[in-house]
Amino acid sequence: MFTGIIQSTGEIVSIESRGDALSMRLKSPGFFKNCKLGDSVANDGVCLSIESCTDDEATFCLMHQTVENTGFKQAAVGKLVNLELPCRADSFMGGHFVMGHVDCITEVIKVTPRETGVEVDLKLPADLRRYVIRRGSISLNGISLTVAEKFEDSIRVCIIPETLARTNLRNWVPGTIVNVEVDMLGKYIENYLKERDLA
Repeated sequence: MFTGIIQSTGEIVSIESRGDALSMRLKSPGFFKNCKLGDSVANDGVCLSIESCTDDEATFCLMHQTVENTGFKQAAVGKLVNLELPCRADSFMGGHFVMGHVDCITEVIKVTPRETGVEVDLKLPADLRRYVIRRGSISLNGISLTVAEKFEDSIRVCIIPETLARTNLRNWVPGTIVNVEVDMLGKYIENYLKERDLA
């Protein structure tokens, strides 16, 4: 499990086809120093397992379902990926509960610079609308963000300079494809009520 507080970015240095899967190697100086084979790492909000690593690089296998259902269908050498190690039981919970299980991908509609930071508008898929609330939490490319505004078919998030500096959000432009994970608490509540015929 993760918190959506991005710890580093990694650059994709190679992508190799494995038939119906991809092998992706990332470089992030010093980030993988305490990692080992099999460890989980959130890559743009997608929980992936390390196949091999050094202090500075790690290789991940992306199965075809992961590729098809995430922004990694557009993975390319040179792209930056947001990285986060799993949260510890004794660590600060700085963001919200992020599982690394992407619900869908969406598209950036507009990026509006402000005196401090930027505002980003993104499409909101109809089937996820019920899980998203104004001033609630959402994970976009693994970043824990607050929904500033919710419209009929889109949302707006406000980004502070620190987040811009630490994540690949600084490269987002209209048309950028983004991984979305809604707050899992809403889905659990809905399931609980449906199981008891209360919803």
